[in-house]
Amino acid sequence: MTTVSMAQTVVITGGKGSLAQKLRICWQKYEPGWTILCPSRQELDVTCNDSLRNYFSLHTCDLLIAAAGEIQDELLLRTSVNDWNRLLRSNLRGAAFAAKYAAKHMIKECGGHVIFLGSYSAFHPPLGQIAYASAKAALVGLTQSLAKEWGGANIRVNLVLPGFLENRMTATVSPKRREEIRQAHCLSRFNNEESVAAFIHSLHTQLPHTSGQIFNLDSRVLF
Repeated sequence: MTTVSMAQTVVITGGKGSLAQKLRICWQKYEPGWTILCPSRQELDVTCNDSLRNYFSLHTCDLLIAAAGEIQDELLLRTSVNDWNRLLRSNLRGAAFAAKYAAKHMIKECGGHVIFLGSYSAFHPPLGQIAYASAKAALVGLTQSLAKEWGGANIRVNLVLPGFLENRMTATVSPKRREEIRQAHCLSRFNNEESVAAFIHSLHTQLPHTSGQIFNLDSRVLF
């Protein structure tokens, strides 16, 4: 029996991504009575403040999983202002303001949960991932600040680092680099999206007293 049993509404941003779809399937399997919203970018563009405000004015939210984001590898000297701003909008500001608008319902209900999806690159960035790594690193401060800011309203805020996943986002990684990353794992194997979805489900339903934490889900040493 899960600790959180009351039917809830879950909003997963970046809803057409493969991890978002695995999350949707997981929730539909284990929580068939819950409402699971997985909006596409056309329905909810996290880089657009009006889109965020309008979406959450029409939809309640008890659990926000901020899965939207994008990646572009480039050295700082070759990074344009537009590319820098775009990556920070999608990976950082979009997550922060999705949480801001989702929290309005949570505050009224005296409870809720925000889960940001971060990256191992925030702690150990590879060469040439300056904008993405910077945005994901900022999610650490965002998570811990909001956990303190909203704790009194019974809103949990946590950060999950899914690990290296073999999906569309990592499809362009060369076989050589992929093997280097695999060897950096203590278990010499990658995580998968099904395991990430199962962990996030457990974090929400089984750990109601946990907030302000960082969870690294693969076997690379974080600190």
